Amino acid sequence: MGKIHKRYPPTLKAKIALEAIREEDRIAELASRYQVHPTQIKRWKKAATERMIELFADKRQKREKENNLLIEELHREIGQLKVGLDWLKKNLGLSVREKVLLIERKSDTIPITIQAKLLGIARSTTYYKSVVDSYNLELIHLIDEQYTKTPFYGSRRMREALRRKGHKVNRKRMQRLMRLMGIEAIYPKRALSRPSPGHKIYLYL
Repeated sequence: MGKIHKRYPPTLKAKIALEAIREEDRIAELASRYQVHPTQIKRWKKAATERMIELFADKRQKREKENNLLIEELHREIGQLKVGLDWLKKNLGLSVREKVLLIERKSDTIPITIQAKLLGIARSTTYYKSVVDSYNLELIHLIDEQYTKTPFYGSRRMREALRRKGHKVNRKRMQRLMRLMGIEAIYPKRALSRPSPGHKIYLYL
């Protein structure tokens, strides 16, 4: 008759393998206590040790793989946001002064530094306050008053008009202030009598 191999339940194998790993008792003592051959206990101990190493290694590798996928996804989203932000900066069509007006100074969610970066302006620009010259304001009021009476006055005539009122101003200052006010002399432009290229010409006229 062949040799009959004794079968051990998995729970008993795990218990014996754990005690062998702890090494609180010698293999011979465990073999005597559980009536198991020492060689068998060594096999169970080796198998349990290898399986634990594989188990923790798999978890670590799986975690690293998930982290790498997450990082790749975040990089992709960041790249898309950057492209969208660059497009927005190019097509916003606002002056620096207009962009500064968009800054929310009391925002608790986005700091002013980040807001300035998103709008494509320097952070120091958001703290700049233009100094208004009181004399320039006076000249602007005088120019506005004179322009209402004589809208055909250019920078030269406007300079002479203000000089007659006792203000020593030059033409460059008049040009700068009138440009700031968005006004210019009203006068006939060049080539107003030229016909349109598509206009029909009647020979009898």
